[in-house]
Amino acid sequence: MKEIKVKAPAKINLGLHVISKRDDGYHNIETIFYPVDLCDILTFRKDKYFRLTTNTKELNDSSDNIITKTKQLLEEEVKKEIKVHIHLEKNIPIGAGLGGGSSDAATVLTTLNSFLGLHINELTLRKLALRIGSDVPFFLKPKPCYASARGEILEERKLKINFPLLIVNPRVNISTKWAYDNVTPGTPKFNLKDFRQEHLDAPAKLTDILKNDFEEPVLNSYPAINKLKEVLTSSNALFSLMTGSGSTFYSILKDNESALELKERLRKDYFVYLQEANNNSQ
Repeated sequence: MKEIKVKAPAKINLGLHVISKRDDGYHNIETIFYPVDLCDILTFRKDKYFRLTTNTKELNDSSDNIITKTKQLLEEEVKKEIKVHIHLEKNIPIGAGLGGGSSDAATVLTTLNSFLGLHINELTLRKLALRIGSDVPFFLKPKPCYASARGEILEERKLKINFPLLIVNPRVNISTKWAYDNVTPGTPKFNLKDFRQEHLDAPAKLTDILKNDFEEPVLNSYPAINKLKEVLTSSNALFSLMTGSGSTFYSILKDNESALELKERLRKDYFVYLQEANNNSQ
């Protein structure tokens, strides 16, 4: 096989609590990672040397990116040079709280391992993933999971959003470091370990239990994101919440017609992606 094409999905956070700061400089969190249909697409081809190309000028101009770092980490592990051409079709907004870079990194780990026959076992892949980023282990097998510690301790959950899901990004990049520097850790009122499918089946009630601790400092510091929150709150969405450390919000709507209507209203000013209730995305 000389070429393989792989999808790298985005994720949203069904709630995100920052519990405490750790001695190693990281934070203990709890969240529910939920993969969505919005995907980057990576194409792998065997080549005479390593090349990375993308459809995004911002990434093409930088050798200091997560895919190159992941490739270098694999080379250190297997002690040989990796010669492939990776082309990244970037569809997930960058620095948006959707995990796009982490998903790309996990896809590079798993695909190069199989594509090049590197024979790296699952435990080692997980260790490599965690060295790259706290949420990269999730993307090795992206299924709904309750995540704790740094986000790398994962417990799979049977969860499915059976409503249209609208993902809206205001094209504002939030620094993860800034977000953690400005969040106040604490004990949540609702433990996300107790989150179940029946909660998802009543999205209008989710406001009472799902919170994102990053939302308040982000909204207080970024007027454009605060405006987006106001637009979504005043819409016909059943529930809206920021994902990750921002700046993307997602909204759950009652039916595809309502979701399409809101998408059309927002698409002029924002990046908008709709995952319809029947999972036919557009």
